[in-house]
Amino acid sequence: MKKVMCVILLAMCVTGYAQKGGGFGVTGGLNYGSNGDFENGAQAIIEDPSKNVGFHIGFFGKIDLGLLYLRPEAVYTRTKSEYRSGDLSVSKLDVPLLVGIDVLGPITVFAGPSLQYILKNEFEDFDLETAENDFTVGAQLGVGLNFESFGIDVRYERGLSENEVDFSNIPTNRIDTRPEQIILGLSVPF
Repeated sequence: MKKVMCVILLAMCVTGYAQKGGGFGVTGGLNYGSNGDFENGAQAIIEDPSKNVGFHIGFFGKIDLGLLYLRPEAVYTRTKSEYRSGDLSVSKLDVPLLVGIDVLGPITVFAGPSLQYILKNEFEDFDLETAENDFTVGAQLGVGLNFESFGIDVRYERGLSENEVDFSNIPTNRIDTRPEQIILGLSVPF
């Protein structure tokens, strides 16, 4: 799987670089998880910005198609979710395949699927190796500002594939690991 992801990343970078008006670069930022409840999650961010915070870092490509553009990314993401009985940390490789349009000046809107490969689930000091699926699919929707030397964006991501992990092999102790998060990102083209 690692070899496949490396090939995808290389192809993405080469393709993006070869396109007129396109390119590639690095991206990173903060992820604010909402534990499956977007409204309460947004309120929690306002009340305690350090709660349920994670990060992402990776590479992106941009391929201009006239009115639209494609923006594939390969991003390492680490999220944290707080529960009454402990904290859940998830490490994964995200590959968003976004389609966007420049609306007015530097303003852009975009959306698309996000393919996710879960690398590791940890609940407090326990590794949770019993996830139903290592590979999941989500969707992203966002808005951004793109300038020549950098871009910033805010996105909403929701996992579409159900994916639960067992804790202590007790059927009633299951945690849904689907992401539902607000993502703040900064990108710098090469």
